[in-house]
Amino acid sequence: MCDTAVTLTDGGVLFAKNSDRDPNEAQVLQWHPAAVHVPGASVTVTHRAIPQSPSTFATVLSRPWWMWGAEMGANEHGLVIGNEAVFTRKAIGKARRGDEPGLIGMDLLRLALERAATRRDAVQVIVGLLERYGQDGPCSHEKPSFTYDNSYLIADPTGATVLETAGRTYAVEEVAGRGRSISNALTIADFAEAHRDPLRTAVARADTRQAQTAAAARAARTPADLMAMLRSNGGSDPSAGPTWSRVSGAMGAPNMHAGGAVASSQTVSSWVSDLRGGSPLHWVTATAEPAFSLFKPVRQGEPVDLGHLPSNVDDPETLWWRHERVHRSALRDWSAAYAVVAPERDEVEARWLADPPPTAAAFAEAAEIEARWHAALLAELGERDTRPRWLRAAWRRYDDQARAGARHHRVHAWSTAEPGRQDADLTGS
Repeated sequence: MCDTAVTLTDGGVLFAKNSDRDPNEAQVLQWHPAAVHVPGASVTVTHRAIPQSPSTFATVLSRPWWMWGAEMGANEHGLVIGNEAVFTRKAIGKARRGDEPGLIGMDLLRLALERAATRRDAVQVIVGLLERYGQDGPCSHEKPSFTYDNSYLIADPTGATVLETAGRTYAVEEVAGRGRSISNALTIADFAEAHRDPLRTAVARADTRQAQTAAAARAARTPADLMAMLRSNGGSDPSAGPTWSRVSGAMGAPNMHAGGAVASSQTVSSWVSDLRGGSPLHWVTATAEPAFSLFKPVRQGEPVDLGHLPSNVDDPETLWWRHERVHRSALRDWSAAYAVVAPERDEVEARWLADPPPTAAAFAEAAEIEARWHAALLAELGERDTRPRWLRAAWRRYDDQARAGARHHRVHAWSTAEPGRQDADLTGS
């Protein structure tokens, strides 16, 4: 479950996306250089191999740790794309039993960034691959039976386009007006009427979120405005925290939180692109929970070594899991945690937005800041946990799943757990 938005300002295009996935599904920020490929080469995407193109453009991608494709990304030409899971009435053009799997939406997104220089070219790349291979295959590592169709918001420095799909069929709409957003629902009117699955769309609370992000996209003027949109829990007071549901966690606002019994997704990485002024600059958390993360300046042509790659196994040596100490501590008492984190978060981002530092310097400073935040949260919260009992139980399960993998692979010992203790959660480690 995700939300993607674009704002067409007087000075150019702004783009934003939250990637909402399983709560332990770490996301990886990676740079890939341009390349020329030998004739007849193939590329192995998430579930199959397809012919490689003669050449591919340089990209920076935010992708779930286990898949080849990406949730969001940009290329050297200033093309940016975000995708959404959409739920359709029937699987048109899906692979039959015994057939090779099709392409998942995240593969199509990355293939378009590698092969297209403009948003119109990107539409043609996705449509051509969709018609040839269809879309099919597991879209979740934790839930292999979960698959879906996709929509895309595709932007370049000249404008933006919405592409919505159902199996091998599709609809395209050029963005007009000040702003546009997509969520986990088909939105192009005639196409949505023909293909939308109303029940699954309702469970995902897609229309509720899309209404919020559309209004925010129309009102936005700066990257900071879109960062605030991605951090929104749906209310006017950001310190108040999420509104929780036993059914769906907190899926009714752009900043999504896991915990529901029926649907449970978490914002695991966030992205804002500023395509104004001829030199695209991207602002990326590369960590979960944007309210307790810093948006760092990222340039496609400025790769940074962010350390070894995470997985769904807790590993504090990785950027994503190290930040989970902050995130999972903050969830225990949102308002108190917000008072600790938000003042410095806002001061640092305002300074960076006014004078963006080199990417490596920003990530290094963010690491020092977030280590202080974690220590301050432990001191402030102690053993306090204000969440309802059912929500605490859900997050203990997520912690146990990550911890079980860590024990199995013996990748680390808990840093603050007592010797032999097995019930310490991520907030205290």
